[in-house]
Amino acid sequence: MTEPGTPRQLELVANGFELDAAEALAAVTARAAEAPIAMIHILDEGQLRLIGGRALPPGWSVQQRVPAEQTLADVVLRGPAPVVVADITTDPRVPAAAPVRAAGIRSYAGYGIRDRDGHVVGVCAVMDYHPRQWAPEHLAGVEDGARACTAFIAQRDAATEADATRRFLDALLDALPSGVIATNAEARIVFTNRAARWMFGGPPEGAELRTWAAQTPVYATGGESIPVEKGPLMRALRGEQVRDLEMRTGRPGERSRLVLGDALPITGHRGERLGSVLAAQDVTDLRRAQRFRACDLAVARALNEAPSFEEAGTRTLAAIVACLHWPRGELWMVDEEAGALRPAAWFQDPGHPTPVWMPERRGPGEGLVGRAWQDGAPIWVRDTGADPMTARAANAGLPSAMAVPVQSAGRIEAVLGFFADVVEDPEDALIALLQGVAAQIGEYLGRRRAEQLQLALARSTDDYVALVGHELRTPMTSVNAYTEMLLDPRGTELDADTRQGLTVIHRNSQRVLHIIDELLDLAALELGHATFACERCDLAELAREAAGALHETAVSAALTLDVRTPESCPVEADPRRLRQVIDILLGNAIAYSPDGGRIEVRVEIAAGVAELTVTDSGIGIPPEEREQVFTRFFRSSRAREHRIPGAGLALAVSRAIVGRHQGSIHLLPSVDPGTAIQVRLPASCPVPPA
Repeated sequence: MTEPGTPRQLELVANGFELDAAEALAAVTARAAEAPIAMIHILDEGQLRLIGGRALPPGWSVQQRVPAEQTLADVVLRGPAPVVVADITTDPRVPAAAPVRAAGIRSYAGYGIRDRDGHVVGVCAVMDYHPRQWAPEHLAGVEDGARACTAFIAQRDAATEADATRRFLDALLDALPSGVIATNAEARIVFTNRAARWMFGGPPEGAELRTWAAQTPVYATGGESIPVEKGPLMRALRGEQVRDLEMRTGRPGERSRLVLGDALPITGHRGERLGSVLAAQDVTDLRRAQRFRACDLAVARALNEAPSFEEAGTRTLAAIVACLHWPRGELWMVDEEAGALRPAAWFQDPGHPTPVWMPERRGPGEGLVGRAWQDGAPIWVRDTGADPMTARAANAGLPSAMAVPVQSAGRIEAVLGFFADVVEDPEDALIALLQGVAAQIGEYLGRRRAEQLQLALARSTDDYVALVGHELRTPMTSVNAYTEMLLDPRGTELDADTRQGLTVIHRNSQRVLHIIDELLDLAALELGHATFACERCDLAELAREAAGALHETAVSAALTLDVRTPESCPVEADPRRLRQVIDILLGNAIAYSPDGGRIEVRVEIAAGVAELTVTDSGIGIPPEEREQVFTRFFRSSRAREHRIPGAGLALAVSRAIVGRHQGSIHLLPSVDPGTAIQVRLPASCPVPPA
């Protein structure tokens, strides 16, 4: 990238200033100046390149390069004014080795060609084989030629930058996880990114929107097809703003994706309709996780509230069928005396056209459920028509099936069977869900035999939630919320030991949640996904607010908190993120300072730079560890010696936030005992977009 204030090297021919245009400009300039020779030179990596000319001297050719410092044009490049020479042989400005001397040229007039920043990057010149006093009208013609070249350069630069911007935006949009489709005013698709092509199976750019939409229909969440004219892009073309529209993609019988879309009209500065754009997010996994969670709760409720096992089985199957949008579910119990599986409960969606059949007794290895019982492991059949043991399901129009054994007390006591009316592939989350349901049923069976296994059931349910969630934050949030509810003095009365245990759980879950939040925040910051809102804010006020919020904490730790700020310190930044950095620095200062210590917060501004410095009289950082302080997961040896809790993420998060503000954060020279950290921010800081 070119540094500010540096003239750019230009490649006119390669970037839109064709040879014909340069030759034409040289000819026009020569006629305007009534000169036999005209040349257009461009500075190219320290050399002058001739890109166009009129009546060039013998031996001179277009694209010829010569060192700039050996030419008369170099005088034009170095000076702010044009160079006019009446007689080259007597003018001391002409270099001794200048090619014009060897060519017999006696007079010269050259004007600078400038880039958009005003730097001279080339020369438009006319020459004559005779000495001459250049008339003002002749010089005006040369100046006009130079201005024309400058205009060409400006136009070329604008086109190049527009193309670069378009390519950058195309690459940026193509990298987005959200799908983007744009149309023009004639309802033709002009842009699609990779995510959109994956979500919707296309569409190709240039396709007519109505034709493509008719060939690739989308469906409402209830399954009904959305007419082409009521699709989000067509609605936006009519001026409507479409928000949070849930759609299903994929044809009936195929695996579908759930998409959440926003569509907006694109208008020009005069309000004219230019097209429409759709931004779509694949929420299949999110909604599935929500359904799995709802299914988990529904199964637990069915097992806990049903008056009998048969009723519990039917309710459980109904909950799973509704959650997964599958037509049929079955529950089989192991009859140890008969050595067979007997049907205990079954549920079939009454609104589905699948033929109803009654389950029959199965022996080990017989049918799908008999095989799962025999193998003791889940069995997934993607194509029921290709497997004899699922022929009945195939004949009923159910292409996928699954059986999951239910274990209790170390042995298989039941088998769950499910059938889908779309082609499904086995997924870890789905298998985990059904294994979790099977675990709940197994625990339910065990609880019926022995109520003392209730704790094991709860533990199995917790394990199931962890498997299904594929994440840490959701279960930890649940733990935190439920312990708060149990600890609520308005709720159930607890004995002292139970309350103490719950308090420990709550405290530790909050700590884990804090670590998870820091990890997620750091990842988002480092990957550029974190959202920043640049606005005018007051760093001094933010520092005072943060210090005020922690004042009681500091007082309880017998710490003196001294805040020194100007009345205001305006910066352009994200105030929420800056407050986060200040809170981290103050929190660390309090955590690492012994009782009776002192913490100072200072805000200053000078030469367009705002400075925030937090100094404490704490345990300090060993000199050999100072360079690692802002590294993720780093914990100083002194922090470990003093058993101060932490994950080593806070300063890494601070560094990422400050970096996004084009600022810096660093340790000041040692103030041992203690630490001083300074944040420097430009007062006018354009925060880059997320």
